[in-house]
Amino acid sequence: MAIQQGATESWIKSSYSTGNGACVEVRSPELRAIAVRDSKVEQGPSIDFGPATWTAFVRKVSTGSF
Repeated sequence: MAIQQGATESWIKSSYSTGNGACVEVRSPELRAIAVRDSKVEQGPSIDFGPATWTAFVRKVSTGSF
């Protein structure tokens, strides 16, 4: 998942989204946390990750080493 560097109030849809309804969006309103939500449920809950946890998660997903 490609993510822009720096803080952003806007939700950013994954660059891997294909329009099949299985999409996630992320935002980082502060550089201390990254929020993730289901793109189909805009008013629904989000999960917040600390920067180190997010980096580890993305690294594991991108390398397929679970």
